[in-house]
Amino acid sequence: MTLRKSAVVAGMLEAEAIEGARQGDGRCFEVLYAMHKKRVFSLCLRMVGNYEEAEDLTQEAFLQLYRKLETFRGDSAFSTWLHRLAVNVVLMHLRKKGLIEVSLEETLEPSDEESTKKDFGAEDQRLAGYIDRVILERAIDSLPAGYRSIFVLYDIEGYEHNEIAEMLGCSMGNSKSQLHKARLRLRSLLNVTRAENRRRAAPRKKKTEGEAIVAMEPGSTAAASAA
Repeated sequence: MTLRKSAVVAGMLEAEAIEGARQGDGRCFEVLYAMHKKRVFSLCLRMVGNYEEAEDLTQEAFLQLYRKLETFRGDSAFSTWLHRLAVNVVLMHLRKKGLIEVSLEETLEPSDEESTKKDFGAEDQRLAGYIDRVILERAIDSLPAGYRSIFVLYDIEGYEHNEIAEMLGCSMGNSKSQLHKARLRLRSLLNVTRAENRRRAAPRKKKTEGEAIVAMEPGSTAAASAA
């Protein structure tokens, strides 16, 4: 970005950029892009779990913004409006790939293991406290597309189940069920990863001097190997 463009970005308010972009000012659209591209990309990346796809979807979201900016009426914050537009772009992409419908068609009946869980929509405090963000992000990326979409929309982006149901064309009960199953899958993935990390980090037990002598006595396996 040139010095002039940097100055425009630094000195122009969002409202001014929106109005200018509506009138066809390319620099103003660049300001909006600079203001919001990181958050839009982050959302896309979380929902699809693929860097290149997220880049393409970010570009598509801003292309849709360019086409639909005239429809923005200011009833909500611009960031909220753009955010929903980006979500719709991602969901359309996932539908074309046939990923969301497959996951959302799963039964709503919980298994015996899941039936001990309380309210589907309740906050799951057991998922809190995982310190390693990288492990958590990888676990989220490994979720099936339908699970991942609802988990990201509800637990990360803060949408309510009625909003998610409207976006995905499913019932609120389905949204709650998928969130519950996504959390169960995440917890299982994280527990396995933590157990594996503990196993790798555990120091190997050193043989005592007596064990070493016994191991090297004639006829022992270690002695035979040494021979």
